[in-house]
Amino acid sequence: MEQHFQPELLSTARATAMGYPTERTLHSESARSSSSSEDLEKGAVATNSVQQESEAIDFENSDVMPVRREGHKSTEYSSSANAAWRISVPPQDMSNLPHKRDRRIWRRLRHKLVNVYQRLFSVVFIANMIALIVLLVKFRNARPSGPPLSDIATAASANILCAILIRQENVINSLYWFFCLTPTSWPLRIRRTIAKFYHFGGVHSGCGVSAVTWFILFTALITRNYVLGDFNEPAIMAITYILLILFMSICIFAIPKFRIFSHNSFEAVHRFAGWTSVGLFWVEILLVSNAQSKIPGSESLGIVVVKAPAFWILLLITFFIILPWIRLRKVEAFPEVLSNHVVRVHFKYMRIGPVLGIRITHNPLKEWHAFASIPAADGSSFSLIVSDAGDWTRDQIVNPKSSYWIRGVPTTGVLRMAQVFKRVVIVTTGSGIGPCLSMLVGHPLDCRIIWSTPNPLQTYGKWIVEGVVKADPNAMIIDTRASGRPDMVALTYHLFLESGAEAVFCISNPDLTRKVVYGMESRGVPAYGPIWDS
Repeated sequence: MEQHFQPELLSTARATAMGYPTERTLHSESARSSSSSEDLEKGAVATNSVQQESEAIDFENSDVMPVRREGHKSTEYSSSANAAWRISVPPQDMSNLPHKRDRRIWRRLRHKLVNVYQRLFSVVFIANMIALIVLLVKFRNARPSGPPLSDIATAASANILCAILIRQENVINSLYWFFCLTPTSWPLRIRRTIAKFYHFGGVHSGCGVSAVTWFILFTALITRNYVLGDFNEPAIMAITYILLILFMSICIFAIPKFRIFSHNSFEAVHRFAGWTSVGLFWVEILLVSNAQSKIPGSESLGIVVVKAPAFWILLLITFFIILPWIRLRKVEAFPEVLSNHVVRVHFKYMRIGPVLGIRITHNPLKEWHAFASIPAADGSSFSLIVSDAGDWTRDQIVNPKSSYWIRGVPTTGVLRMAQVFKRVVIVTTGSGIGPCLSMLVGHPLDCRIIWSTPNPLQTYGKWIVEGVVKADPNAMIIDTRASGRPDMVALTYHLFLESGAEAVFCISNPDLTRKVVYGMESRGVPAYGPIWDS
């Protein structure tokens, strides 16, 4: 007869000696030692299997099954008498991953090089280029100035407005609300496409690059007119070139490699160059309008200004830039240090819904950090999980703060799209459990959960672990310190099949998220995860 044990008595050495025949909870009375598909669904597990760690992430070579790691250090766990959490080990007899669909070059093109984000970017940019070419052809024989400068300025400012709007918190929340109205009775093919909506950053980038392209044309035409003597306004010329340099700087620092290498620099350039550009745009519009009003037969300056579409567009741009800062305030915080790796920060200044994130800082003009909120059960407060991921986050753990600056309104996250599916598999590692609980605590979901992290109970505490088990009583909580890192692609696919889920959501670090999402999508499984485009 098999020997059973309680979680508070578990050590890796003892579990290994017992062969890890089953996954146990405090309330388990029996278990079977097989690792069949039925056992996995019920929470049973087989011999430990792990994936060798590697510096390089190869999305194409994730078919290799994990190997066993021997002799790892034992870890003791403790739990209260009422806890019902479990230590899980991936089943050894997981079926081999099926081959990826399509040819390698095609799937890389479809899922990586020309993904939904790039497609949205391309649609926006190509549409703008078609409009630009039509305008140039239409006025190719116009003398002396060519295409009207006012039309080009309008096109540039309209693209800037669209780029700002698609990133505005209220607009994002409204779009998520709209797309989440999708009934689960609709065909999966339609729902899996709608769920990709969160790639809307492609619209932001497309509009931004298009705006710069239009402004390059504006600069070229105004320079030609100045050289030919048809436009004698040196102040406008100077401002135009300063604006062009600022716009180009914003685009260059937004290139993914530059943005990832120095995100603080990206934020600073985006913010301060953007604000400076808007201010100079106002000056330029007034100067251009003043120059036009001096032409014999022209209307007064005021009339010229209010008749310019760029004026009203710039008015909206200014409003939406200022709006989040109107809501800037300092709020009280109640830090709860869970371990030397994690601090949970509580806030009581407002009620908050599920899958909403806020940005916090100690210096509003320097850097902002986004975190998913976890609403309290009674809805009276919420909390954030901050893990050690850099200098700033480490300081929050070592020196807990009693207040933070916040601005704008809480913004909906990608996991909200899970509600358009009947059942999903949620894959997360480390503090990625925060965004998951943000969804699961405030909005119960039919799901299976895989949470892989070192020392889950000691690092994150009883409340977090029990929250995971409450959301999924059969959740696979894997202690990587004891069992090593599992092959998340193979494990995710296995649980996807066993649970009968419709989609997979992965909330983890960039490398693992991209690997899991690509590993699933290349095999025909709808998969979603953050794209880190801002």
